Amino acid sequence: MRSLLPSVLPSVAAAAVMTAAQLFIPAAQAQNQAPAAPEQSNRAADLSDQKLDATAAALEQVAVLMREYHQRLQTADASERPQIAEEGKSALKKAIEDQGLTIDEYNSIIVVAQNDPAVRDKILHRLHPPSEEKE
Repeated sequence: MRSLLPSVLPSVAAAAVMTAAQLFIPAAQAQNQAPAAPEQSNRAADLSDQKLDATAAALEQVAVLMREYHQRLQTADASERPQIAEEGKSALKKAIEDQGLTIDEYNSIIVVAQNDPAVRDKILHRLHPPSEEKE
């Protein structure tokens, strides 16, 4: 059933998870990547604290939603999967847009963070560790 998951997930969800996951590559591995293109460096310089805060908040929501919908898709009947995938796509889009970002903006910032360790660190420092959850 797992092989059906990528074909069911909408492209927005797949792109968000694929790019978001790259943020968690250790800095040592990130140094092995190709240097950032000049236009990406310019975009990094243009990122306001507000955009970084919004991206971190959206990233947290995306991670929660991806876990939730991944579990639902794994346990769902084949006939339910398209509806669940559509719900997931809508939930992901809403989570990102609720932070004041467009999908393209969010994905663009994630790509910049993949290629710029300073931006990646700024976003990671804005993430709330699980231990801060309310008891």
